[in-house]
Amino acid sequence: MLVPLRNMAGATVGEIELCDDVFAIEPNKGVMHQALVRQLANARLGTHKTKTRSEVRGGGRKPWRQKGTGRARQGSIRSPQWKGGGTVFGPTPHKYTKKMNKKMRRLALRSALSVKAGGEQLVICDELSMDQPKTKAFVGMLDSLELAGSVLVLLPEGDMNVELSARNLPYVKTLQAGMLSVRDLLGYDYLLLTPKSVEQIEGFLGVEN
Repeated sequence: MLVPLRNMAGATVGEIELCDDVFAIEPNKGVMHQALVRQLANARLGTHKTKTRSEVRGGGRKPWRQKGTGRARQGSIRSPQWKGGGTVFGPTPHKYTKKMNKKMRRLALRSALSVKAGGEQLVICDELSMDQPKTKAFVGMLDSLELAGSVLVLLPEGDMNVELSARNLPYVKTLQAGMLSVRDLLGYDYLLLTPKSVEQIEGFLGVEN
């Protein structure tokens, strides 16, 4: 697959060849969905907790005698039907962790990348560098590249100037290529990479690996 290579001014300066095994496979939607559900589930803390009638405070004395009052019999003011009483079958702390083997995780990433490439939502810039943190200059670059929507920027390594320039933009996220995830790929309209980022991705997602 040949993709235009552009500079930060938006001009096409050449072409770059992408590995078909990574960027041009038949997307497996089922595996992508499973990988996304797994990532969202693993991000949950699972610290939710409600108290049962044995854990709430008070209620040690029978509120009134068993018979003769005309009211329903009650044993504790902390029974579930009372205000301030315990909760029946409420949530308790537990893990939501889901497992997925490495082969399926890699297939999900390749499928998501292929969706972006096939939908012309993948843009490759010859370099992404800034002399100083400047959000206005970063927005100008996105406009020059005609990226009208949310953008995931994949950097080959940490670049403080670029990261700080994009930090205040709610529709832009910068990420190192080695930390790529299905959730990020599916959560943004466009994918912005550099040739070095492409090289890293093909390095750990290639079929021979």
